[in-house]
Amino acid sequence: MPDPLMYQQDNFVVLETNQPEQFLTTIELLEKLKGELQKINFLDLPLELQKLDSLTAQAQHLIDTSCELDVGAGKYLQWYAVRLEK
Repeated sequence: MPDPLMYQQDNFVVLETNQPEQFLTTIELLEKLKGELQKINFLDLPLELQKLDSLTAQAQHLIDTSCELDVGAGKYLQWYAVRLEK
């Protein structure tokens, strides 16, 4: 049986256009995604996100199901779960 620790997503590496990579906690990534979602016209969001009723729900859905958000032509925002050693 797999160890449940394998499925924990506590930390993420975030890659953004013209920015150095960042390591964020789940809460920090959630806040970052909410900020980015506010900048995007609602009608430009994927339909699956338009169906959700709050920014928090939209951002959490992205964390749970995706690893990138379309933030405009020639730009990117990607995140990947990582395990940090102490």
